[in-house]
Amino acid sequence: MATHLDLEEQEQLDQLKHFWNTYGTLITWAVLLVAGAFVAWNGWQWYGRNKAAQAAALYDEVEKTTQAGDPARIALVLEDMKKRFAGTTYAQQAGLLAAKTLYEKGNAQGSRAELEWVAQNAIDPGYKAIAKLRLAAELLDAKSYDDAFKQLSGDVPKEFEPLVADRKGDIYMAQGKRDEAQAEYRKAWTGLGATSDYRRLIEIKLNAVGVDPKSLAPAITVTPAAPKTS
Repeated sequence: MATHLDLEEQEQLDQLKHFWNTYGTLITWAVLLVAGAFVAWNGWQWYGRNKAAQAAALYDEVEKTTQAGDPARIALVLEDMKKRFAGTTYAQQAGLLAAKTLYEKGNAQGSRAELEWVAQNAIDPGYKAIAKLRLAAELLDAKSYDDAFKQLSGDVPKEFEPLVADRKGDIYMAQGKRDEAQAEYRKAWTGLGATSDYRRLIEIKLNAVGVDPKSLAPAITVTPAAPKTS
């Protein structure tokens, strides 16, 4: 004979079956999604670490080829880096390093090509700004003034603004535009911190265009002391 407890257990069991029949599939999918997301996250973390390690190893190879100074080998390794790890900082660093080596080897065209790639593809705005500044300098050396100015257009991180102004001043000076150069050098000097070593170079340029850097320093206002009261 069934007891009251048996009937309660049976009722609870029936309720559990009804609940599971109604929501069981949904719960199962929710659990699977959570588990899948966890596995995917772990997989992505592993993939990211593995990719970074591979990019670092390939960057080491780029360094070795630049030290050897073989332009053909540099181009080959760098192309592999671009194809496989274009979105990493290693690729941006490799492009800048290769450009420097190629320029030193007299391959200005190859150097500009690498700098243009970094300027267009770099994810980090700092690397993008460095590439543009260096490219503008190379174009300045080649007397391609308009193209050099184009590289300096657009926004850059605030800490690079004085360097952009300085480079613009150099281009204006090369064109014989003294007043425009003076204005850009003033911007550069004002934008750099007082302890910046680079500021000393700007001071030399300012002196060359007839500006005393001391005249640009903000005047110090002395507040008179309040009279003593007896």
